[in-house]
Amino acid sequence: MAGLKGLKKQRRIQIIALAAVALLVSTALIGYAMRDGINFFRSPTQVVETPPAEGEVFRIGGLVEEGSIVRGQGETVTFRVTDMNQTVPVAYTGVLPDLFSEGQGMVGTGQMVDGTFQATEILAKHDETYMPKEVVDALKEQGVYVDPAESGS
Repeated sequence: MAGLKGLKKQRRIQIIALAAVALLVSTALIGYAMRDGINFFRSPTQVVETPPAEGEVFRIGGLVEEGSIVRGQGETVTFRVTDMNQTVPVAYTGVLPDLFSEGQGMVGTGQMVDGTFQATEILAKHDETYMPKEVVDALKEQGVYVDPAESGS
């Protein structure tokens, strides 16, 4: 009878070990599959102070710097995005959102190439008061954002 009890205990340990291995493998596979889907947000200050790794896809956001939009290089548009502390040059090939303009909030997805953020996607605000939450947080961190609702305008 003692041999049967030991066999059951050994079998239980094997099943638990197998389940742990399966959990680790599935977690690793999910992490591997999502590696390109996780785009970390950075403000221009964070990009300048801690440059991202070569080829790392991330999101940058801030205000489109006044007087920085340059069109007419084929379909490529260049501009600078700022958080009023640091500024990062951006190049984007494609059609910009209708509401994209200087002094307005934007978020771009892409990667740094030779000191310029090469954007694959640009999002702009969609009404008078909206600004992406990450941009607001980054500007508040720099001490330059005033909530329009609080300023009374």
